[in-house]
Amino acid sequence: MMFLRKIPPTSNFFFGWYILASSFVILFLNAGARVSFGIMFKPMIAEFGWNRGSISLAFFVNMIFYALSLTIIGRFYDRYGPKWVIIISTIFLSAGYTLISLVDSLWQFFVYYGIITAIGLGGTSIPLIAALMSKWFEKWRGLTISLALSGNSLGQFVLVPLFTIFTLRYGWRTSYFCIASIMLVVNITLALLVMKGDPEDLGLRPFGSGEKTNGKEAKIPSVENLRDLGLGEAMRTRSFWLFIIVMFICGSGDFLVITHLIPFVTDYGISPITAGNMLAWYGLMSLAGIMVAGLASDLIGNKIPIALTFLLRVLLFLLILKYQNLASFYIFALSFGFTYLITAPLTPILIGRLYGISHVGVITGFITTIHHLGGGFWAYMGGLIFDQMGSYRLAFILSAIMALVAVISSIFIVERRHQAIQ
Repeated sequence: MMFLRKIPPTSNFFFGWYILASSFVILFLNAGARVSFGIMFKPMIAEFGWNRGSISLAFFVNMIFYALSLTIIGRFYDRYGPKWVIIISTIFLSAGYTLISLVDSLWQFFVYYGIITAIGLGGTSIPLIAALMSKWFEKWRGLTISLALSGNSLGQFVLVPLFTIFTLRYGWRTSYFCIASIMLVVNITLALLVMKGDPEDLGLRPFGSGEKTNGKEAKIPSVENLRDLGLGEAMRTRSFWLFIIVMFICGSGDFLVITHLIPFVTDYGISPITAGNMLAWYGLMSLAGIMVAGLASDLIGNKIPIALTFLLRVLLFLLILKYQNLASFYIFALSFGFTYLITAPLTPILIGRLYGISHVGVITGFITTIHHLGGGFWAYMGGLIFDQMGSYRLAFILSAIMALVAVISSIFIVERRHQAIQ
């Protein structure tokens, strides 16, 4: 069939641009699947009578299995490339969301959403795509990673309002089934026709390889013939653990807001459609954040943009503690959205600068595992705190303190190539 004919790699057009476009589409749909949890939060509670702590715990379980899968998926990606990782992950993801549409008890939701979809999300998500783009592009690495990851931002902006309206009209079960069907067809098609893990598989070199630049990207390959470090060797450096602290806190803020923004603002009388629009604009603003992050990494490095990101989060949590009205909610959603994905393109770039790119998949996978464990834990704690205290106030106070810790940790990262410690 003509539809299944692969794109020829021998064209004058660099094949990495096809990889970028396909990655954009996969993340576009992945974003819709992930943020759908916040949209379905109150409708599922209304149907089953679950409390916020219980449904947030299911999200925590999802994050645990998702996070634990990332290191394994990173190893598979480094060894086998992205095609079959994406295909198998998509099958899990689509099966999980299809089963969720049939759920009628909490334990089923824990299994279908907490485990099956979590495994699927790991192989179609930002860490894999960021690692993939870092291998295809040397010149403009930060910018091209940001372009691919912008699919996540635009997916959230476009799909959240659609899913919100669709859920209000047809119900959350139909919404989950539609998400499953669309991803199954699109992801597998792109994986079969386009996805390649390494330019060398096609006899190519990374885009811009060998060119001299004035930016910091030229410093990513092994300087002074230093050997690339593996995960175990990276763990022996202080910068690795400082970055682990930063990413744990980053995930905690990300998923507290993604999970509880709609329930939080609707508690103050905001309509579900308006709340959904806030989450959609949150996603669009993350596009601006990752574009700025990619360019900044090419010009000034990584740790300064990361530190400024968490300084802004400190101010935003203080804002939402002081004011609870439509204007403050929009300011919070848009500004927090700007910070949402800034660390996503910076993580593989920073790892490349610190330890080399040979093991970027597994190291990035481990760090992102910690990021999502922090996210799942704090999303669950947000629901538990609400059930115990009747508000999210304590969760926001603690989040502000943690963001300040992330600012300090970022500053002390030594952004240079590290050597193996014997």
